[in-house]
Amino acid sequence: MSNRLPSTGLARDEVLAALESMRGADVDWRSGRCFSLVFDGGEDVRDVARAAHDLYLSENALNTNAFPSLARMQADVVGIVADLLHGDDATAGFMTSGGTESILVAVKAAKERARIERGVTEPEMVLARSAHAAFHKAAHDFGVAARVVPVRDDWRADVDAIEASVNDRTVLVVASAPQYPQGVVDPVPEIAAIAQSVGANCHVDACMGGFVLPFAQRLGVDVAPWDFRVDGVTSISADVHKLGYSPKGASVIVHRTRDLRRYQTFVFDDWLGGLYASPNLLGTRPAGPIAAAWAVLHYLGEEGYLRLTRVTLDATARLLDGIRSIPQLALVGEPDAHIVCFGAADPGSLDVFVLGDALASKGWFFDRQTGPESLHATVSAGNAPMIERLVDDLRTLAAGAGGTRTNRRDTDYATLE
Repeated sequence: MSNRLPSTGLARDEVLAALESMRGADVDWRSGRCFSLVFDGGEDVRDVARAAHDLYLSENALNTNAFPSLARMQADVVGIVADLLHGDDATAGFMTSGGTESILVAVKAAKERARIERGVTEPEMVLARSAHAAFHKAAHDFGVAARVVPVRDDWRADVDAIEASVNDRTVLVVASAPQYPQGVVDPVPEIAAIAQSVGANCHVDACMGGFVLPFAQRLGVDVAPWDFRVDGVTSISADVHKLGYSPKGASVIVHRTRDLRRYQTFVFDDWLGGLYASPNLLGTRPAGPIAAAWAVLHYLGEEGYLRLTRVTLDATARLLDGIRSIPQLALVGEPDAHIVCFGAADPGSLDVFVLGDALASKGWFFDRQTGPESLHATVSAGNAPMIERLVDDLRTLAAGAGGTRTNRRDTDYATLE
C-alpha cells in the first residue's frame, strides 16, 4: 500500500482486506490475553454497541440543537453515572472522549473557579505520585503548578504530605479511586477535607473504578468512602469505555452542582460565526460513542453490571491467589478492586521485564511500570476464562526466565484513554 492518495479508489473488498492485514500484528484482545486497553463485555455487548454506533456514524455532537437525541442520550448517561456515584438532583456533568479529557477539564474547571471566586492568578494543584499522568499534562497545558507528594508504604496518597502542601494558591487536590499503578483507593475523606479547608476543588479520578466500585459494594465488598457521599468531593470522572464495557471514546465527568459545572464550559460571543460554547476540549464530537455508551448502559442494566463485576472480581481473586503461590513473584500493593500489579520477589534473581517478554511471546499483553519494575494487569470480565492458563504460564516462565530484555524500553505506555 502507498502513502499517497490513490488516483482511483480501491474496491470495498480490497480496502477491508488491507485493514485486516494491517491489524494482523495487533494484540488479540478477544482471546482474553490482553490485560490493558480493551475491556470486553462479550459478543452480545459488542453487537449492541456496534449497531448503536452505526446509527450515529455521521452525526455531530457539537450542536445538540440540531441533534436533540444526542442531548437526551448525554443527559441520560451522565444521570446514570451521577446516580451510581450517589449524586443528587443538583449533580451535573458532561460526556468526554476519555479519562484524559475528563481529567483535563476537571483541572480547567478548578482553575477557573479559583480565579473567579478567589482571585488566584498563580494556580497550583496537589497530587500524589500515583495520580494519573494526565494531571501533569493538564498542569502543562493550563499553567497550573503541580505539587507532587509521595505515597505511603501501602501506595495510597500521603495525607500528611498533602496537608503540608496546600496553600492559598491551591485550586485542586487530587484523589484516585483506585489509582492506576497499584489499584488502591486513596483516603478520599481526608483528602477532600484538606481541599475544602483551603477552598479548593477535590477531584476523584475514578476512571478505572467508576463502573466497578459501586457494583462491588452492592455485591458485599467493603469499599472505603470515595464518591459524592464524601463531603468536599467536587467532581468525579468515570470511564464508560473501561469497565462500563462501552467502545472507546466515552467518559463522564460529574460535578457536585451545576454551579461547579459551569466553570468547565468555554463561551465566546465575539465571533462573526455567532455564539460558540463548548464544555469539552473538542469542538466537533463524534456521536457514535455517545450512542454506544447509552445503548450498552441500557442493555446491561444493573443486573448485567453486577454479573460482569462479579465475574471480574472472581477472576481478580484467582489471579491474586495464583501470583501469591509462585515463589519468584510478589504483589506490589494489595489491590482494592480489579487492578493487579506484580514484580519479582527477588529482582536480583528475576528480571520481571524478561518475564514480560516471555509472556508476550505466548500472546499475553501487560503494561510495564517502573518504581518498582512491575507488570500491570487491569482485569475485566473478558479475561476470566484465561486466568488459570495465565497462572500456569506465569509459574513455568517465572521459574525459567532469564536472558536479556528484547523490549529495551523501561516501561510501556500506560493510559486512561
